[in-house]
Amino acid sequence: MELPIQYTEKMQKLLREEYPEYLESFEDSRNFGLRVNLLKLTPEAFCDKSAFPLTPVPWCNEGFYYAGDQRPAKHPYYHAGFYYLQEPSAMSPGAILPIQPGEKVLDVCAAPGGKSTQLGAKLQGEGLLVANDISAGRAKALLKNIELFGIRNSIVMSEPPERLKERLPNYFDKILIDAPCSGEGMFRKEPDMVKSWNEEMLSFCQKEQAGILEACAEMLRPGGMMLYSTCTFGVEENEKSIAEFLERHQEFSLIPIAKQYGFSSGIGELQQCARLYPHKIKGEGHFLALMQKTGEGNQGIISEEVGEQEKDILPFLEFEKEVLKTKLDGTIKIFGESLYLLPEGMPSMKGLRALRTGWQLGTLKKGRFEPSQAFAMGLAKDEVSNVEDFLLADDRVIRYLKGETVEADGRDGWTLVCVDGFPLGWAKRQGGRLKNKYAVGWKWE
Repeated sequence: MELPIQYTEKMQKLLREEYPEYLESFEDSRNFGLRVNLLKLTPEAFCDKSAFPLTPVPWCNEGFYYAGDQRPAKHPYYHAGFYYLQEPSAMSPGAILPIQPGEKVLDVCAAPGGKSTQLGAKLQGEGLLVANDISAGRAKALLKNIELFGIRNSIVMSEPPERLKERLPNYFDKILIDAPCSGEGMFRKEPDMVKSWNEEMLSFCQKEQAGILEACAEMLRPGGMMLYSTCTFGVEENEKSIAEFLERHQEFSLIPIAKQYGFSSGIGELQQCARLYPHKIKGEGHFLALMQKTGEGNQGIISEEVGEQEKDILPFLEFEKEVLKTKLDGTIKIFGESLYLLPEGMPSMKGLRALRTGWQLGTLKKGRFEPSQAFAMGLAKDEVSNVEDFLLADDRVIRYLKGETVEADGRDGWTLVCVDGFPLGWAKRQGGRLKNKYAVGWKWE
């Protein structure tokens, strides 16, 4: 690979005697990783089920390496939301930011959703995840991954961070900033990124990083933690960005990140930060800075959404009584034709651009309720009274995922289709046939 001379000179100065070893890492094959969905099953249970060999990623308890000749995206377990395919180093920010169930968490640059799904799984269905990306197009991929993982307690948004800070001051317990950067740490994995590397891009990224940090500083409550990460090596985008932020914000301080698993210390005075180099770990390049907001003050109090009257959601209540074993607990809200179960304590979304506001249950049309794909993925088998559970080896699993009608005797009506006990989607059973309701955009190809 031909690297820009200006870049190689900078890396020689940064790495010194380690530079030849760094260059040699480009001869190594890239690493492939997946991260188990803790909302669905434990890493141990997944390993028992896995159809391909796995090796643990040391810095992420639910992360695993898999061989490059394997195709985990072409497996029914992927469609059941068992795991997310993620570069191993990219698992480190979500692993290091300490998330507790019940917290309010923001992933401010969230698409395509790798880190958001990791944070959402750690919440274990309690609290609130706000997954935001300024690009509406990229936010659509983020939305699919949130839904595939079965995360009920999330809001998927597409707003500039400056807009969010106006509405959500001192609101979040934890914030993850996977900042836009020059991507130097991904050159081995994505060689095309080398072509776009230049000084103009570096300057643009630094400006964006500063703006995002400023906005997030206002959204974090006193006592809360914020993790800043990039997939680049440049001091300008890493230690310099953090040092300048800390100089402007005396209420923030760095929390040391343990130097284990091959992690290196930050440059200069910011030794508390961590750097991941491809010649020291099995992964690509990354930078991590964990900060805590000190000072006094209360978490911001935000007006909450008000639920619907029962008369307005009667078709859903009839579906709930017929199909679910127990009544859903929480606030139900209609946005357009869609029906949502709102996360507890969810703020008012009036005036904000949101792709999803909670757990989308389905749509209300002409006096009837049609359950959504997201509804199916967020359920557990034992929450539904009418289930068709196929074994993995059953050819009807793939046929269902391709959108075909399949044969299966049982009670007529809405049916949750599962594989090995885990939901794939809906079907409507009639006369021993399952009329396929699997999401069109999710079909097996």
